[in-house]
Amino acid sequence: MTTLSVTTVGFSEVKPLSDGGRIFTMFMLLTSWGTFAFAITRITQFVISGEINKYFKARRLMSVIDKLENHVIICGFGRNGRQAAHTLRAHGEKFLVIESNEAYIEEYLIGHSDLIYINGDATEDEVLQRAGVSKAKALITSLPADADNVFIVLSARAINPNIQIISRASGKNSMPKLKKAGADSVIMPDKIGGTHMATLVSKPDVIEFIDYLSGEEGEAINMESVPYENLPPGIRDQPLYDVMKWEKTGVNCIGIKSAEGKFIINPPDSTIITKGMKVIVLGTKWQIERMKKNLGDQ
Repeated sequence: MTTLSVTTVGFSEVKPLSDGGRIFTMFMLLTSWGTFAFAITRITQFVISGEINKYFKARRLMSVIDKLENHVIICGFGRNGRQAAHTLRAHGEKFLVIESNEAYIEEYLIGHSDLIYINGDATEDEVLQRAGVSKAKALITSLPADADNVFIVLSARAINPNIQIISRASGKNSMPKLKKAGADSVIMPDKIGGTHMATLVSKPDVIEFIDYLSGEEGEAINMESVPYENLPPGIRDQPLYDVMKWEKTGVNCIGIKSAEGKFIINPPDSTIITKGMKVIVLGTKWQIERMKKNLGDQ
């Protein structure tokens, strides 16, 4: 009788009902239909509010994140984080954003719907693991609190000892702490901004040219560092002249980084490229790509 009543099949009664049975059946029907109406209402609200879309979007994002490797992780999506994302996008680098404030992400998604992100706290190891820090090539942490940046640097370095880490610092005293924690480079945005503005007064053309190379306007122009290990065996331990003329692609050498970390600007052609050195070249994006193919660095 319960099945017949709830499903409204309309078959005959199994047996005659007493007055109590009829009262129970009426109560059961009202309750079952009320439950059904409530369930339909909740499902409709769930669909309309976009929860299902959010669920599938999160699934798609995690699928993309799982496949990422050799990418850059940006922790913090304030002004500095967005500028880093803007520059990385202009140079064709794969990157992922970790930000706890969903409003920052939603605002950026309006013009960049393909943004790969995690809405979470970058100071948590679990979030860094989800972002693929063990497979990433670099991490940029630009949170406003230096203590949070130190914590992220420590965690990332412990998970991936080979990752390149660039950290923001608000105070001068935080720079050595971030270095000790494992940051390869520590940047003070306020200091750089002031120096940049002052240099625009004394050397405006030079700064504008550097901005052109590193900014969005210079997308077609690129600088690349070619390590000794990436050079074909036949031109290792040879003069720079032989290195640069090898399957010449039009790129120019603008400097060399020695094994000790010192830079030699506009080095002579007779300079021998030895183990540990890096050749800094300048050229169009097409020339750089062709050079990398020649080196076998796809």
